[in-house]
Amino acid sequence: MKLGEIAKSLSCRLEGDPEAEILGVTGIEQAQPGHLTFVVNPRYRPALRTTSASAVLIAADVGIEREPGQSPLAALRSANPYLDFARAIELFHTPPQYAPGIHPTAVIASTAQIGSGAHIGPYCFIDDGTRIGRDAVLHSFVTIYRDARIGDDFFAHAHAVVREGCRIGNRVILQNGVIIGGDGFGFARQAGGHWHKILQAGITVLEDDVEIQSNACVDRATLGETLIGRGVKIDDLALVGHGSTVGEDSVLCGQTGLAGTSVIGKRCTLAGQTGISGHLTIGDGATITAQSGVGGDVPAGKCYSGSPAVENRQWLKNTAAINRMPELLQTVRKLEAEIAALKSRLPVDLTSN
Repeated sequence: MKLGEIAKSLSCRLEGDPEAEILGVTGIEQAQPGHLTFVVNPRYRPALRTTSASAVLIAADVGIEREPGQSPLAALRSANPYLDFARAIELFHTPPQYAPGIHPTAVIASTAQIGSGAHIGPYCFIDDGTRIGRDAVLHSFVTIYRDARIGDDFFAHAHAVVREGCRIGNRVILQNGVIIGGDGFGFARQAGGHWHKILQAGITVLEDDVEIQSNACVDRATLGETLIGRGVKIDDLALVGHGSTVGEDSVLCGQTGLAGTSVIGKRCTLAGQTGISGHLTIGDGATITAQSGVGGDVPAGKCYSGSPAVENRQWLKNTAAINRMPELLQTVRKLEAEIAALKSRLPVDLTSN
């Protein structure tokens, strides 16, 4: 594809030869002649001096310097280079297409309703009372329990499970091994110390445009619903506990865990291995950095870090103090030795308590 065609498709301003042939897109460190790459993070800007790429997606205000002898590097100036790089990938790679039809090994209850254009792959199971919208793709070994309601353009990869009564909107993607609506972790301790299972009578609701990555679980509510808002993205191995709410366009990164009845606002980012205690509220637009343990509410728009989590600025100060601990300990020991030496030279009556 010509570089000029790519610039036009992405609505980017081109600096360079519009007739240059682009063969594909890749990261800046792997790029070769004929590749389009991108730079967003400032730490990768030095690679602009030596990259073999033919062109780069880059912000309008970032200069490009090249080492002597290097060939010129064309630029596609973009207001959002990372987004446009994602769009550029779509120009070169077409996802697999699945023809409508039902594989002979699939088991579909007579009362299930499936919209037109659906692809139901090998060994899928669809239980009584289920309704699935148009153009669904159930890849293989997908299980849909009874009375589930699923919208249009649903895509479930192998071994995904949607439990009984759950509600799923349009254009939802479940990656391999996702479980929607498994029982919440609810048990009441009995007098003898044994546990009594609490019936999980609620459901899980996924609104439109949700995507959940491999082996993540969204538990059903004890009563009512666990709600995942429109556009939410949930990474691998994450857990959303029973009765929780995740606001629209929020992101839960890998191995994040939400205890039951957590409330996550809109457009929040919970980085990898974040843990949220139950019955807490994370305000709209908040960010929780990686490996943080949150034990209290977080105000809207704030960034929290650490365990127990505090405001990021305070956490940076705390971390800096901890890093100085060996030096401070050495100073304290030196001072203690000097005080001991001074006391040894004083009269006995002045050093006694």
